[in-house]
Amino acid sequence: MFNLKGRVAVITGASSGLGRQMAKAFANQGADLAILARRVEKLEELKIELENNKVSVLPIKCDVTNTEDILNAAKLIEEKYGHVDILVNCAGSSKDKGVLDMNDDEWKFTIDTDLTSVFKMTRAFANIMKKNNYGRVINIASMYGMVGNTEIPTIAYHSSKGGVVNFTRAAAAELAPYNITVNCICPGYFYTELTTDVLNTDKFQEFANNHVPMKRYGNEGELNVGAIFLASDEASYVTGVILPIDGGYTAV
Repeated sequence: MFNLKGRVAVITGASSGLGRQMAKAFANQGADLAILARRVEKLEELKIELENNKVSVLPIKCDVTNTEDILNAAKLIEEKYGHVDILVNCAGSSKDKGVLDMNDDEWKFTIDTDLTSVFKMTRAFANIMKKNNYGRVINIASMYGMVGNTEIPTIAYHSSKGGVVNFTRAAAAELAPYNITVNCICPGYFYTELTTDVLNTDKFQEFANNHVPMKRYGNEGELNVGAIFLASDEASYVTGVILPIDGGYTAV
């Protein structure tokens, strides 16, 4: 089960963090890859590592907020592989301020990066998937797209990730006739370049210990199983699902 050999997976935000972990996971399952990010030098380093799995890897410099970049990436990938089977929308960033203090530019930056990019990427690659009547779209949101929080004011992040959650449901309904499933993973607290400094503070570790039933952060690789399942042929009847992988945070 869950053999992805012969499938082509496109992964955004692959230069670091969860996107890099996803790329490794899909390569381990035999998928050929197109890895996208702004830092192409990081992608080139990752390419060498991934090719140890005897898979094809195409690194592409791409700003997921830029429509022209996305359309160019889609063209290059289709020309190389002829099809796209899996899209993992993993790129993201945010400006963390509360509703009383956030300015317009900080709001727009977060919404563009975390929500509008998911729309633009899905639009471009679902149109390729439609040609072959097959596709798997996996959006990486956050448990903060399902709940609020009392520790860090981050109104735009909550809003953008909540948008990704319901975008997933709407896109799942629209794309089902083309045999394209659309699902969403909502990670809890995982270490990335964006989160490490906060997660390592004594204050936040105490907060997590009190609010995460498993009383720890997620480890590298613990998110991958959800993505591999949702990308598989075996998950052909699973669409519109919002899957928290959060140690139980949203269960209580």
